[in-house]
Amino acid sequence: MIPYILYFLATVILMAGAGAGVYFFVRAQERSRKNDAKTVAAETIQRAKDEAESIRREAETFRQGVENRRREAELQLKEKEIKQKEEIEQQARKSRQQQAEREKQLDKRQDAIDKQAEEIRKQERLLETTQLSLTEKIEHQKTRNAQLDKVYEDQIKKLHEISGLSKEEATRTLLTSLETTLHDQAGSIILKHEKLVSQRCEEQARNILLLALQRYAASHTAESTTSTVDIPNDDMKGRIIGREGRNIRAFEKITGVDVIIDDTPGVVIVSAFDSIRREIARLTLNRLIADGRIHPSRIEEIFKETDREIIAFIRRAGAEAVEEVDVHGLHERLVEYLGRLYFRTSYSQNVLRHSIEVAFLSGIIAVELGLDQRLARRCGLLHDIGKAVDHEVEGGHPKIGADLLKRYGEPFEVVQAALGHHDDPKIANPYTVIVAAADACSASRPGARRETLEHYVQRMEELEAIANEFNNVEQAYAVRAGREMRVLVQAEKTTDESAAKTCHDIVEALSSRLQFPGEIKVTVIRETRTTAVAK
Repeated sequence: MIPYILYFLATVILMAGAGAGVYFFVRAQERSRKNDAKTVAAETIQRAKDEAESIRREAETFRQGVENRRREAELQLKEKEIKQKEEIEQQARKSRQQQAEREKQLDKRQDAIDKQAEEIRKQERLLETTQLSLTEKIEHQKTRNAQLDKVYEDQIKKLHEISGLSKEEATRTLLTSLETTLHDQAGSIILKHEKLVSQRCEEQARNILLLALQRYAASHTAESTTSTVDIPNDDMKGRIIGREGRNIRAFEKITGVDVIIDDTPGVVIVSAFDSIRREIARLTLNRLIADGRIHPSRIEEIFKETDREIIAFIRRAGAEAVEEVDVHGLHERLVEYLGRLYFRTSYSQNVLRHSIEVAFLSGIIAVELGLDQRLARRCGLLHDIGKAVDHEVEGGHPKIGADLLKRYGEPFEVVQAALGHHDDPKIANPYTVIVAAADACSASRPGARRETLEHYVQRMEELEAIANEFNNVEQAYAVRAGREMRVLVQAEKTTDESAAKTCHDIVEALSSRLQFPGEIKVTVIRETRTTAVAK
């Protein structure tokens, strides 16, 4: 029994020891868990506090942002209210100003109306006064008229008693005297008109003769000149050009012309607008070819010699023309200008020979009309003097020539002949008409000028085509061999001002797009025609 009891006690003791161990272990574990739980709880509380602080801060920031936005909104509202108040005040001020201006205007109008009313009242009072005065004057005049009628009747009775004539007899006597007086005056008037008619008939006869001579003109012409230089062979072209074009550049620079060297065999063309410069260049090139030495220094040397010779020839030609026509006392510059016309052609007619012909024709016509032959020759010789310098001065040769002649002291008739020999001449100056007629006769004599029909027709078509390009131009005609353009415009689509503008534009187009000798007169015609038929 004892072993069992001991065993039981040992078992109990062991179990008690085990239970105590378990108890202490559990308590240790529990304390450990409590410590861990406290740590976790402390950390959780700290995190909660941190999150709460963060939330509090965010809430504070949000609250401050909301407060700031609220303040900004309030400021914006206040600013808007201030602006609206200012706008309202400005509108109010503007309205008050407008109202004040209207009131001022109304006051002015009221003052004006008051003044007008006062003036009307004054005029009414004046009118009443005037009416009263007129009434009194009318009554007074009626009284005077009655008195005058009575006096007139008394005077007539006295006249009848003194003259012993009745009313019918006095009327017949008065009419007879009046008829005699009128008959004498009618005879005087008839004699006066007969004298005037005689003078006019003589003037008309002279004008008809001049106009008939002027109309003696056709449109054909004379000799031609060329500006070409013959060369012995085509190798000479290379020598004229020179190494790298040195010779031809020097030649063109010294002479002032253009040298055209193309594939045409045996010919070199010299081109220049100035005929004298072209002639000097042509002679210089001929001498260089004959000499064979062609280089820049030799070109300059030959050019200077030729230039001196041409100037001497010009002066000699001018002097010979003056002697031939028997016109004396010309300024030496005018004589030189006449010599320059030797190198000028118009439709292939030599202008110097043409001037000499016009001088002789003008002298003959002047003799037939009983005018001064020498003065007419002077007018005819100098009528185209402007062509000597029209390449250097702007304008047509009539105006240029008139200015030159006036500058060198030529008589009025000579200046007017140069100025008006292409326009409608003034009858008051017969020498202008004589020169115009002689100019037409010289230019239109057979063989004087030459122009191919094809070139003539082409030039007329070009003139008319340019005019027809403009708006509202109905028809265009080139007349007087291309010296004048007649342009008809549509009257219903144009005005006088637009017609003048069209005329100016056509002149500008012709000047810029065509090359032509002399001048082209452009006339724009705008007319309105109304037609009705009576039945």
